[in-house]
Amino acid sequence: MMSPTLHVPGPDQIRRAPKVLLHDHLDGGLRPGTIVDLAAAIGYDALPESEPDKLGVWFREAADSGSLERYLETFAHTCAVMQTRDALVRVAAECAEDLAADGVVYAEVRYAPEQHLEAGLTLEEVVEAVNEGFREGERRARQDGNRIRVGALLTAMRHAARSLEIAELANRYRDQGVVGFDIAGAEAGFPPTRHLDAFEYLKRENNHFTIHAGEAFGLPSIWQAIQWCGADRLGHGVRIIDDIEVAEDGSVKLGRLASYVRDKRIPLEMCPTSNLQTGAASSYAEHPIGLLRKLHFRATVNTDNRLMSGTSMSQEFEKLTEAFGYTLDDMQWFTVNGMKSAFIPFDERLAMINDVIKPGYAELKSEWLFEQTAATSVSSSLAG
Repeated sequence: MMSPTLHVPGPDQIRRAPKVLLHDHLDGGLRPGTIVDLAAAIGYDALPESEPDKLGVWFREAADSGSLERYLETFAHTCAVMQTRDALVRVAAECAEDLAADGVVYAEVRYAPEQHLEAGLTLEEVVEAVNEGFREGERRARQDGNRIRVGALLTAMRHAARSLEIAELANRYRDQGVVGFDIAGAEAGFPPTRHLDAFEYLKRENNHFTIHAGEAFGLPSIWQAIQWCGADRLGHGVRIIDDIEVAEDGSVKLGRLASYVRDKRIPLEMCPTSNLQTGAASSYAEHPIGLLRKLHFRATVNTDNRLMSGTSMSQEFEKLTEAFGYTLDDMQWFTVNGMKSAFIPFDERLAMINDVIKPGYAELKSEWLFEQTAATSVSSSLAG
């Protein structure tokens, strides 16, 4: 009989498996129907489609188009309808609900407060609205029989000059649902070292931060994020593969930066589908996550922008199991990596791993094992 550790899970088991999400953008995960509703409420008439289904298709096609202009336009529309307190509460609550329904038990969702001020909200009002929404979404999820905890990451835009202000904001709300800080935006021409004052401030405050690095710009972006800025995690980090040499005989040699990242257990927030859309990988089968898993880097699986990529955590794992034959053991490995790398206290991470994640996977494995035992018994009785 096949060992349960060799079992490749199906879509239903993947959905029910506990999952951890560290890299998800709030403005990249709205429900199309919500965008239509919010646009109508504020008189926003620039949406390319007025029907939710067609709008969802438009977002995915724009993200797949290969045109940076069209891709950026998608965020112009989502941000445009996220300018009021009620809109932010609704979007955040639905985000938590959707993730919980997909089996996510812990998530860190990021957004840039500076992008939600056009209707007169203050930075503080933006943060408080999103936090309220996450708590409401957690409550609704519990009513539906799902459990999730959501922490917020406050993002500063790397082409702007408000990073220290946003870092201070993240620090003020660190005990009210905000678990860390991030910078995002175009890497080329906007190195993370432009924001050293923000990172130095956060380090002095013993606070956590991740940096978008190693997606579009490559190894220099990763090196600066780690060695100059002191990032706790790397947003994407997929280009670390450029510092790994695979010989024809299959032997592997790590460069000094790749060795450092692996040795220091620096988490990589990998987003396979998004990486395909941005050209950081050519296919799921050729995505660097396969090699990084074999080499035991601290790789994690994430969604990035669920609306634009037409994805979910379950779909990301489905694609990876198809490409690499990943088992429930592999899924658990990625999930535990994510929980180990979360920006909440150690004892809370450990409780999630021991009391939620491991028991969840153990139940799925035993479920499959009993199914196989029953099937074998039936076959034996028929043969007899």
